[in-house]
Amino acid sequence: MAEDIQHNQKANFNGLTKSAKSGASKKLTIKNFKDRPELTDSYTEDTWIKLRDAVSAIQNSTSIKYNLEELYQAVENLCSYKVSPVLYKQLRQVCEDHIQAQIHQFREYPSSSLDSLSFLKRMNRCWQDHCSQTIMIRSIFLFLDRTYILQNSLLPSIWDTGLELFRTHIVSDGAVQSRTVEGILEQIERERNGETVDRSLLRSLLGMLSDLQVYKDSFEQRFLTETNRLYAAEGQRLMQERDVPEYLHHVSRRLEEENDRVISYLDQSTQKPLIATVEKQLLGEHMNAILQKGLWMLLDENRVCELTLLYELLSKVKGGLMTLLQAWRDYIKSFGGEIVSSPEKDKELVQELLDFKDKMDHVTQRCFQRNDNFINAMKEAFENFINKRPNKPAELIAKYVDSKLRAGNKEATEEELERILDKIMIIFRFIHGKDVFEAFYKKDLAKRLLVGKSASVDAEKSMLSKLKHECGAAFTSKLEGMFKDMELSKDIMIQFKQVCVLHIFPILIFRTCNGLSDQCVCVCVCVCVLQMVKLQEVCKLFYLGKHSGRKLQWQPTLGHAVLKTEFKEGKKELQVSLFQTLVLLMFNESDEYSVEEIRTATGIEDGELKRTLQSLACGKARVLNKMPRGKDVEDADRFHFNSDFTHKLFRIKINQIQMKETVEEQVSTTERVFQDRQYQIDAALVRIMKMRKTLSHNLLVSELYNQLKFPVKPADLKKRIESLIDRDYMERDKENPNQYHYVA
Repeated sequence: MAEDIQHNQKANFNGLTKSAKSGASKKLTIKNFKDRPELTDSYTEDTWIKLRDAVSAIQNSTSIKYNLEELYQAVENLCSYKVSPVLYKQLRQVCEDHIQAQIHQFREYPSSSLDSLSFLKRMNRCWQDHCSQTIMIRSIFLFLDRTYILQNSLLPSIWDTGLELFRTHIVSDGAVQSRTVEGILEQIERERNGETVDRSLLRSLLGMLSDLQVYKDSFEQRFLTETNRLYAAEGQRLMQERDVPEYLHHVSRRLEEENDRVISYLDQSTQKPLIATVEKQLLGEHMNAILQKGLWMLLDENRVCELTLLYELLSKVKGGLMTLLQAWRDYIKSFGGEIVSSPEKDKELVQELLDFKDKMDHVTQRCFQRNDNFINAMKEAFENFINKRPNKPAELIAKYVDSKLRAGNKEATEEELERILDKIMIIFRFIHGKDVFEAFYKKDLAKRLLVGKSASVDAEKSMLSKLKHECGAAFTSKLEGMFKDMELSKDIMIQFKQVCVLHIFPILIFRTCNGLSDQCVCVCVCVCVLQMVKLQEVCKLFYLGKHSGRKLQWQPTLGHAVLKTEFKEGKKELQVSLFQTLVLLMFNESDEYSVEEIRTATGIEDGELKRTLQSLACGKARVLNKMPRGKDVEDADRFHFNSDFTHKLFRIKINQIQMKETVEEQVSTTERVFQDRQYQIDAALVRIMKMRKTLSHNLLVSELYNQLKFPVKPADLKKRIESLIDRDYMERDKENPNQYHYVA
């Protein structure tokens, strides 16, 4: 504040001084020594008295009797006559006497706390007066300041002399300084408590302390100590009283307030230690408590605003982000672990994982400023919890992909399906047992291709491309082979149609996929079981004639037929499965059958038979009537042909109720994966030992872990080593049982 006053008043008085110098030059012609008055004791004395009176008038705020130009010229004349040292000494003494007289008004001021504000105002008025008086005096004695004082480096300027005298005789007085600082601290505390204070008064007084170079020693240390005490107590109290979101907003508001104080009246040098003190007491001391009390709640409720604020606040505290990072990692492991480890949630497991991943991605992008450390921690946490339950997540992800790629999935467009597959691949990357995924995915892909249930060939190939990019060509070679087999089967199908025509058989459509699963699809009006058996034999001979060395395996559950049927409404075509065909063909002989009679005649397994009867008698298209009525099929139920059946379409597709994958099928697939893993371990062991010849047990196990791409337990490795020793592929060292040798 003092500097502002000095700048403004200097501008005024400098202009005045220039005009004074200009007028004096015209009257006295400074460069012409003949025009100067003769130096005598009386002249010197009279001139000093005139100057002293002017200074006293300025200090007492009374009018100056003399013209300012005349006073300026008088100082210049005295300096020209080499009396500058005496003039400087006398001027300093006059100023010092005046300032010494000012101290009494502060020492005698009442000490009541109610008078602290008026004390500060009086101190500020005294300081403002002193600054303006010093600037006025300096303008008169400017010639002295710019010549004699400037040439003597040991002498302070007139302005600095004024500051030194004020500091020495007023501010450095112990009682006065203490009361001034306490008054300022009291005003700041009131403002922190929500009261309105005179900021311009505080700005002026703190500017005074800064100009007098006592700011740090007299004020800043005490201010920071009081700040530390205030916020330490406030932090302890509010952590007990408020929830975390409210507390975070309070801390943010407090930091904004303190920054505003620095801008408004505190010295800029105070900002760094002040903010550090607030952050330490409100954040650093309660960092763990904040995270334990509120982080999981903020993440559960997806409080983006508060999470962003939490990240910004903790980033200012030493070690804050690392502590937040660890708590963030622990949350992901815990929440994700609950999803994966709950068998009752298996149906929703993959979707919940995708939703959880989306949510965590959103938090890292919006709240954590895409910090690489947080992104990597999230990936590590996902990889950790998703592999705590071996094999099952990989199996469920494969089934989830199957549900999305099946025909009839109307949940997503092609673009949305592509985005879903991309998200699935992100989850897929975290899985260690990718061979489990491959086994189930391959089985489901075969089913989709065999029965023509694939939603889109482009989507299938897109998924294969993603898997190939992620795991390599070897991972997808068998899967890609299935599509090639589907193309080859079209040619076989054309050739077999010709064979059927030559044998005067009903048209038989034949498909094969990867030489693993074959189906026969009958299109006929009335084909008895005996005719089907005969057709199977013809099909078998034809296929084995084309492909020697292969085994033809029939999949009756995958067959379907189109039956022409007559109802009262008229003729209809029913597109049904092979099992539904066998059941419906029975009603050509009789109008009513019991469950036992149907079972005996068709030989269909009990569970499959009940699902077949349900689809025909309990679904949307009820071509059979069940007695008694109900959704479930019991052994005592009877069925008769529904001649009153009506439908707006001519060809009606009756969907077979699909049986979910049985436990036996799951176990069988898992066992195949386990067997494949054993072969891979054996092959890796032989490769390593063949190359190294001799290895210790620990080094051999270490090499195996580096080569194997699936998780394996040390006990399983030990069993495979023992198996190879028994089969004479390797042997133990006779002296050191932990040493192995390759047997050529």
